[in-house]
This record gives sequence, structure tokens and C-alpha cells, in this order.
Amino acid sequence: MVKHDVKDLKLAQKGRKRIEWADGDMPVLREIRERFEKEKPLAGKKMAACLHVTAETANLARTLKAGGAELALVASNPLSTQDDVAASLVADYGVSVFAIHGENTKTYYEHIKAAIEHDPVVTMDDGADLVSTLHSEYPDKCQQVVCSMEETTTGVIRLRAMHSDGALKIPVFAVNDAQTKYLFDNRYGTGQSTVDGIIRATDFLVAGKKIVVAGYGWCGRGFATRMKGMGANVIVTEVNPIRALEAAMDGFMVMPMAEAAKIGDLFCTITGDIHVLRREHFEVMKDGAIVANSGHFNVEINIDDLEELAKSKKTGVRDNVDQYNLPDGRRIFLLAEGRLINLAAAEGHPASVMDMSFATQALTTEYSLKHQLAAGVHPVPIEIEDWISITKLRTMGITIDTLTEEQKRYLASWEMGT
Repeated sequence: MVKHDVKDLKLAQKGRKRIEWADGDMPVLREIRERFEKEKPLAGKKMAACLHVTAETANLARTLKAGGAELALVASNPLSTQDDVAASLVADYGVSVFAIHGENTKTYYEHIKAAIEHDPVVTMDDGADLVSTLHSEYPDKCQQVVCSMEETTTGVIRLRAMHSDGALKIPVFAVNDAQTKYLFDNRYGTGQSTVDGIIRATDFLVAGKKIVVAGYGWCGRGFATRMKGMGANVIVTEVNPIRALEAAMDGFMVMPMAEAAKIGDLFCTITGDIHVLRREHFEVMKDGAIVANSGHFNVEINIDDLEELAKSKKTGVRDNVDQYNLPDGRRIFLLAEGRLINLAAAEGHPASVMDMSFATQALTTEYSLKHQLAAGVHPVPIEIEDWISITKLRTMGITIDTLTEEQKRYLASWEMGT
């Protein structure tokens, strides 16, 4: 049995069923796994991955292992771990997993350290906690890491900040910035799964409600669009004038959070920044306001401010719902302790969309072992993006046009004119 720290290996049978179900909707990753099984491009390479331990991630782990990697997997969020999946990865697939749903902060970082002590030459991250811990506590191990892959917006922001400060000592692929990732995973995956998590947690009727969406990046616009489609009156708050203008032209109300806080029925932060909802907003929210987060970390909601304002707190009024009672009688409901609502209260992104994101992870891993890269944040090579999109279309039974030779010449020339 490989090294592991999971809740209960007896859950493995249930987890395997979940993994196999997700695999049925991940044909691109499956095709890569079949090739990796034959070619073994990762043979003997130690890898560490700090990702959401879900059925979809399990199929990425299977793909890396099929390629010959020795993988240690840890959770990137304590509430997103599916304990049955973690058990199955250990018992059925021989992957070292250190992840327990609901683990405390101390255990969370013990698990990250266990992954680093696996001595990886390639790492994967979803939020940059593994890479930042590697740099801050194990700087001597940085020199053995040939590359890392970063899956989410928050992580890419942190890594670019590290690079700007001269602190980043390894090359990193910004997988989140790949078009085959953010245009689909962020927009359609986060959009759908955030709605799913909120409804599962609250049994909330969307139609007719005022939904406040903090942030109109790709995740925010995906969520806003789906809420609008379900009959909500959607309000967008933004700090970026271009995105605010886009939201307005997409038909959404746009206003500062100070105004939106007074009228919103439900608030969802999707920004990647800190304290988007804070004391001055809680002070003016209506009775029964619901607050959720779908940004990577729970820092987007200033929970300390909410706890200081409240005269009492009632936990577990529903699964993933805590009730804060304010001195004037108002109640504010916080979902999933402010953590990722789509993973804490639901199952995360559908497998079909993660198929592309994890295909990108697998192929950039292979690429990084064949090419020497300088320290810094790198874009995903266009040839990887093209292969994934073409393959995804093929698996969907879709064909597209190709340029004629005449069209290619026209696009490559400046002489023909109009």
C-alpha cells in the first residue's frame, strides 16, 4: 500500500464508481491516458499535485500514473475533498493521497509538506499553496523542480506577484490562462457548479431574487449569465472599468457594493481578491441575506468582521449553512464557511469541462520534461491548445471548415488589397 492519509479506505468501492462515471465524460483525457500508457513519457518522474481531490482529478491522477509518474496528491481545499475518491485512488489505483474532507489548517499544511517531501521534479497547483510553501519552507528543493502547472486564477495572480518580486525560482505554466481552460472551465464549469452548490445548500428559488455577483471575470460572467437565465435580477459589482462596461452591455445592473449590499438577496464573490464583502456591507444587508464565495480562498468574505458584528452564531442550520444573528435582529447566512461553494456544497465542475483543463495539465507536464524553461510564468503552447480543442470537437462529433490554399495565401499577404 502506498503512503497515504485518507478518511477511510473502506469507501474505495463507492469512490471507484464515481471515478469511472466521470471518466465516461472525459474522452480527451482518456485518449491521452491511452497514449501515455504506451509511451511512458513520465517514467520514473516524481510529481506532487495540490488539487481538488474529486472524481475528475482522479482521472488526471490515473493519466499521470499511466505515463509512469510517481504521484503524491494532496487537497487544495479542505472542503472539496471527496473522501471516497481519495480512498479509491489509494486502494484501487496505487496513488499516494493525503486528503481528508474538512481537515483543519494544521493538517492541510502537513499534507502539503508531505507532498513536497516526496521530492517532486514536477508539481501541480490549484491556488499556489504548494509552490509558495516550497519556496518559503523548502527553498533547497526548488532547484530540482523543472516545472509547475497552475490551475486557477488566484494561483496565477500569486505566482505573477512572486515573479515580479524576484521570488519565483521555478518555471510555471499558467494553465488557467489557456483558452481551452478559462473560456470553458471558468465560464461554464464555475457558472453551473456555483449555481448547483448554492441551490443544494439553500433550496433557494432563484427567479425574482436580486443576486449580487462580485467580479465579472470569466467565472463571474458564467455565474451571472446562468442566474439571469433562471430569472434572477442580477447585479454586478466591479473595480475594472472595462469589465463593468461589458457587464452593463450584457444587460446586468452595475453598481458599487455599498449600494448593492442594501438590496441583494444573495451575494457571491468570484474575484480572487481579499475582503470583497466586509463590515460596512454586512451592516446594511437585509434580514435573511445569503452570502457565498466561489473564488478560490475564503478570504473574499471578511468572516472576522461578520463574527464581530454578530451577537450569536448558529451553525449547521442546514448542511453548509451557518446563521449569524445581528444585534438588531437581522440574520445573515454564510454558506460553506466562505469556502468554494461549488465544491463544498456540490461536486465541482462537470467532468466534460474538466476534460479539457486536465488534458492541458497532462500535456504541459509532458512538454515541461522535454523542454528547458526559465523561471517565470509561461503561457501554454498553442500547439497543445489546438490539439485539445480539435480532439474535443471530434469527441463531440463536430467537424469544422479548413482554409483553402487561396484563403491561406490571402491571409498571409498584404498585396492583394480589397
